[in-house]
Amino acid sequence: MIYSFELLFLAVVSFLLAYFIGAKKYTWLLSGYNQRRIRDQEKLARIVGKYNMVVGIAAAAGSMIDHPDMIVIFPIAVIGHVALAAYANVKMVE
Repeated sequence: MIYSFELLFLAVVSFLLAYFIGAKKYTWLLSGYNQRRIRDQEKLARIVGKYNMVVGIAAAAGSMIDHPDMIVIFPIAVIGHVALAAYANVKMVE
């Protein structure tokens, strides 16, 4: 049952980040990105916002399933964010 609360917390944080980054375009919330060097801030906000929305949906769905293996969503979310940071710092810089 403890897994449900952790995943629910991850879902809430991911939905908030999806809203603030994807909809409001608050890219200053992102760490690991060199804001001055990114060419297209709008594209970065869309990509990260959509990824956070997907993580939020997966975490919310996982919190409803009481199975110990659902906790694997945490490392997948972290790996995805690292991959997004690497993509942005390699492909989206000037």
